Amino acid sequence: MARVEAVIICLLIVIMDAVAGILGIEAEAAQNKGKHLRVFFIECREPVHQAYRLGLAAATLLALAHAIANMLGGCTCVCSRAEFIHSSANKLMAVATLALSWIVVIVGFTLLIIGALSNSKSRASCGFEHRNFLKIGGILCFVHGLFCLMYFVSATATKREEGKA
Repeated sequence: MARVEAVIICLLIVIMDAVAGILGIEAEAAQNKGKHLRVFFIECREPVHQAYRLGLAAATLLALAHAIANMLGGCTCVCSRAEFIHSSANKLMAVATLALSWIVVIVGFTLLIIGALSNSKSRASCGFEHRNFLKIGGILCFVHGLFCLMYFVSATATKREEGKA
């Protein structure tokens, strides 16, 4: 029964990250439909409320998927050099993918929030261009799903190994 639950959790995490990625890319497409004028690195454009809502929804789903993966995957850590040397491959994989998932979620969440907030104002603004922040954040959602899937599988395998020992 535990394997079925693990598969359902993995599917949930991947689906949430995939939906967040699609929403981020759709937010970028909605943003590009708005009026804008660009001269060198300065861009003047009107905000698109649809891009704002889609960007915030993508950031929320990304954060929720990360929280679920971390809570249900548990905390897998290697605290000393001796523990690192004697750790199994599954435990080392869990630690590495956990660290990578944190890096990806921080960068992806930041890009999605910056892209969404640039569309939150009620009037046109001029400044440095915020091109492709929502799109790159959406792509990082897919990468995050991959790392979270690898983390959850390796953390579950580590728990089983330690339970049998």
